[in-house]
Amino acid sequence: MERSKDSRPRGKLSENEHAEQSENMPVLDRVEEQHAEKEESLNPYVTYEVIRREGEKELERPASAIAWAAIAGGLSMGFSFVVEALLRAHLPDTEWRPLVTKLGYPVGFLIISLASQQLFTENTITPVVPFLVSRTREIFRRLSILWVVVFVGNILGTLAFAAMIGLTSAFDPDVHTEFTSIGFEAIRNDFATTFIRAVFAGWLIALMVWMLPAASSSKVAVITLMTYMIGIGELSHIIVGSTEVLYLVLTGQASLATYFGDFVAPTLLRNVVGGLLLVTALNHAQVVAGGHHRK
Repeated sequence: MERSKDSRPRGKLSENEHAEQSENMPVLDRVEEQHAEKEESLNPYVTYEVIRREGEKELERPASAIAWAAIAGGLSMGFSFVVEALLRAHLPDTEWRPLVTKLGYPVGFLIISLASQQLFTENTITPVVPFLVSRTREIFRRLSILWVVVFVGNILGTLAFAAMIGLTSAFDPDVHTEFTSIGFEAIRNDFATTFIRAVFAGWLIALMVWMLPAASSSKVAVITLMTYMIGIGELSHIIVGSTEVLYLVLTGQASLATYFGDFVAPTLLRNVVGGLLLVTALNHAQVVAGGHHRK
């Protein structure tokens, strides 16, 4: 049986092809070479290592510092609620209005990310990677504390923000009308619908976290695009939605049972599942399969 003349592995270049390619490549000076290296996309192993190091830094921070940053993050997230309501109050009720009003949704995420505050489903994603690398009781303990502190701090922040806008006259009545509408939209779906929408929201936030190391100067654009998709898709995010529904609770339009039963229960777990299983665990598996996993 006659062997093929070209027996090299498919997809690999021969020595002649390498030589020909080298001859045709442009000659770069030192500065141009540095620019080329700077603009080169990060490979999955470099991205993974960046996320791992960020996760370790989060795990090393004192719980008190994380708590204050989480409260600040909960407060900041309220501005997504406010900006969307303001846009709705000043635009006609048309089919295209959501395309514009949902531009307010990324505001809180941008504030939190650029101001180095803490957000559940975002800052709680990176510390999972060090645990996947080294599954010890100590790392699990610190990871658990981090998750609880960030979640509780965020909720306290959203509660305080909801009180500031719901129990004061800081905004006009027409804006409060929109606050109410947005709040009821957050709890209008049945358990199953909210459940699956929360998976997609957690999925997108985790993807955003993994995209940011390679984003460089485009971080604002990446954050805006990914969170705008959550807003325009009416997907459920536990912290954004908490501000909206707690506004209803504090203004007497909904009960705490509604908040916990119709919103928190289906949203919290699915945000976590979407972020951890569909993104972080898969990216970890990719690196392990590639042989770049630290033992």
